[in-house]
Amino acid sequence: MTESLDTEPTSTIRLTVNGTLHVLEVPDRKLLSDVLRQDLELTGTHVGCEHGVCGACTVQLDGEPVRSCLMFAGSAQGHEVTTVEGIGDDPEHPADVQQAFIDCHGLQCGFCTPGFITTIDAYIDENPHPSEEEAREAVSGNLCRCTGYQNIVSAVQRAAELRAEGASQ
Repeated sequence: MTESLDTEPTSTIRLTVNGTLHVLEVPDRKLLSDVLRQDLELTGTHVGCEHGVCGACTVQLDGEPVRSCLMFAGSAQGHEVTTVEGIGDDPEHPADVQQAFIDCHGLQCGFCTPGFITTIDAYIDENPHPSEEEAREAVSGNLCRCTGYQNIVSAVQRAAELRAEGASQ
């Protein structure tokens, strides 16, 4: 027996996304990735495999990378969600990780890039001076189908340099 979507239970949730509180009525089983994209129109978060394998849907939950395609939106209540738009949404003034991707040619088709950006942004907070091997391990959970990993690894190290330079100014 198939349950109609019209009878699916809903709840009012309070989500803080990129510093803004949103109060939404959503189906209890609606995924965080879907709420971000469909309800909040934050389409920078991409959905690739829908199984948490590719990392394209990665956002930060209280500063930690999580797969938004594996998480119910209601589970994010009481936490701060940061999407790629929250990291940087100004093409004239990109965030340090975004600038590093530009400097190192770390993006190709761009589909996976938001997941890499959110992952790396959180990572260099924890490890401000990653070696090449550590940078490679940091992005090992994100897949790039264009296979440009060497430039992405270089972007991790460049982002750490840019963040350190920003912190010292």
